[in-house]
Amino acid sequence: MPSAARALTCPLPLAACLLLAVLGAAPPAAAADPGWSVAPVGGGRPSFYAEGPPGTVLQDAVSVTNSGRAPLVVRFSGTGLRTVFARPSLRVPARTRAEVPFTVTVPAGDAPGVRSGAVVVRDARGRTVSVPVRLRVGGPALAALTVEHLAVHAHSITYDLVNRGTTVLAPTLAVRADGVFGRVLDRAPRALALRVRPGARMRLTEPWPDRPALDAVDVRLTVTAPGGARDTAAASARFVPWAPSAGAGGVVLAGAGALFAVRRRRGRTATYVPQESAELPCPDPELTEGAVK
Repeated sequence: MPSAARALTCPLPLAACLLLAVLGAAPPAAAADPGWSVAPVGGGRPSFYAEGPPGTVLQDAVSVTNSGRAPLVVRFSGTGLRTVFARPSLRVPARTRAEVPFTVTVPAGDAPGVRSGAVVVRDARGRTVSVPVRLRVGGPALAALTVEHLAVHAHSITYDLVNRGTTVLAPTLAVRADGVFGRVLDRAPRALALRVRPGARMRLTEPWPDRPALDAVDVRLTVTAPGGARDTAAASARFVPWAPSAGAGGVVLAGAGALFAVRRRRGRTATYVPQESAELPCPDPELTEGAVK
């Protein structure tokens, strides 16, 4: 029986689709059943190796050798990486070697570094052979982030954290707020219990249950991450107690609520956020994630 076609069309130029390279000469991987074996096509490679930038589709082929006296049916699968085979299964006649092409896709936006996976071949009896796949994601390692859409609310501070670089970020947060009579909030840098992938945007909430009832404050929020990533956002807010009067819909000063006049950095216009009650519960932390915009 002739082997499956080896060539797959790569959607990128040949120079961009860096082909799989030889790691070194070694015997092919051996199955538990001595009647068949699996190995990368060509050169006696012990494993597959791929290298390319994010978004690249890389290609290679796996060979199955049936040294037994009966036909062999095997199925193909991949682990750890985005692996697609030209065909999911193959019937290999006795004393025949057959080859099946496959592709490995480097995810768009993936950070530089090494990823690991395997090509897995299984026969009808459930015996399997795994051949390692090592993928190196190319590109410069750049740690960069921005803090956006900072806003002060009744009992919290909200902001967007955006990963503008090519590495996964482990951010650290520090928060300060200065009022008319001095410092009203001072939280030392602390690690946030999250990881931000390249290109991701996260909406985060910093609780502030003991904010002043009457004050004008300047809030400054600073986020840093290993690799030199750092950004600061600032906003101003006025806390003015008020409450609806018992008369004809008037408003008088009281301790039942607050009106915030928020001025954001980077030249944005003022935004007014009314709150009807100072007894609003502290909102639960909010976390959303999406593509960078």
